[in-house]
Amino acid sequence: MSLPWNRPKAILLLEDGTVFRGYTFCGHGRTLGEVVFNTSMTGYQEVLTDPSYKGQIVAMTYPLTGTYGINPEDMESAAIHVEGFIVKEYQDFASNWRSNRSLADFLNEHGKIGIEGIDTRALTRHIRVGGAMRGIIATDTDNLRELMDQVLAYPGLNGIDLVKYVTCQKPYRWRDGEKLETASPQWLPNVAGPRVAALDCGIKYNILRKLESAGCQVLVFPAHASAAEILSCDPDGVFLSNGPGDPAAVHYVIETVRDLFGKKPIFGICLGHQMMGLALGGSTFKLKFGHRGANQPVKDLTTGRIEITAQNHGYCVDPDSLSHLPVRLTHINLNDNTLEGMEHLEIPAFCVQYHPEASPGPHDASYLFDRFIKLIEKKATAAAAV
Repeated sequence: MSLPWNRPKAILLLEDGTVFRGYTFCGHGRTLGEVVFNTSMTGYQEVLTDPSYKGQIVAMTYPLTGTYGINPEDMESAAIHVEGFIVKEYQDFASNWRSNRSLADFLNEHGKIGIEGIDTRALTRHIRVGGAMRGIIATDTDNLRELMDQVLAYPGLNGIDLVKYVTCQKPYRWRDGEKLETASPQWLPNVAGPRVAALDCGIKYNILRKLESAGCQVLVFPAHASAAEILSCDPDGVFLSNGPGDPAAVHYVIETVRDLFGKKPIFGICLGHQMMGLALGGSTFKLKFGHRGANQPVKDLTTGRIEITAQNHGYCVDPDSLSHLPVRLTHINLNDNTLEGMEHLEIPAFCVQYHPEASPGPHDASYLFDRFIKLIEKKATAAAAV
């Protein structure tokens, strides 16, 4: 294993002119993105493969990364979606019985740059004070003027549709923990359980695993699918997935969600929560530095219980924009009192901003999948009684 100082040098330059210098442990060249931090102690593989990180350069606050390598079971999608990866210290020797390759090999396979030797504590504090900001990683030059020109030319995430880069292109079936191509979106005959249509805005595999383990048969539709296309297969319920970027920029999904209201029970997570808020007529805003990690405290306003949750989002639904609507706020974040969940009072629809599938992370909120199943069953019972 080569020592960091024997590796090529790397620069992280932020849009405010701040420079962090380190070394590359994989990849070469330059990469642009919004620089953010994640406070999870484990789960770097899930972070890398979470489509919600499209457009972002991610710094891990835990100081040692790479210790358990990469394995095929913990993928959250088929690709790496982060634009670049920053760690304090990279460990090239992976010690885990499930590991089949190193973190550096994994990043190299997907053409991503990984750098170490950065003071990630200082970087995190800087972002907490100044907010998430545009930045560039470069391993091929130390010309700061040239790099700053590139940073300032980068548009950032506001107003940009990133969902189109991570959604599937055609419907598929999720069965036995695998993605199965299908000629047309049809349910398997003689299979028990609720039939759930999932709208893929960048869906994590563990959400699909959770839905299947809850007894659901799942068909996944691309984000550009219309409400008519989704309803044509007559699902029992509709799931709105997580995804990257500015929710207000994805107008076609907002319109689809609006057209689905009242037709089928709906459950949304993360971007799905934001889409539901926008479809109802609410608004969203960008958080200063977002919530990313597996240790965010959320209060359930119904029970008064506190849940420790996994989160990954940079935008939030403005609760004041919902005050005139038949909506009940169900969860709030105890760190900053931002909205974390809501339910509609007149139609079967609810959503949360955090990730109850929590891979990796706490399981405090896994009950929400059961709540979705019960909502579907209640709707079916009411329909049968008519």
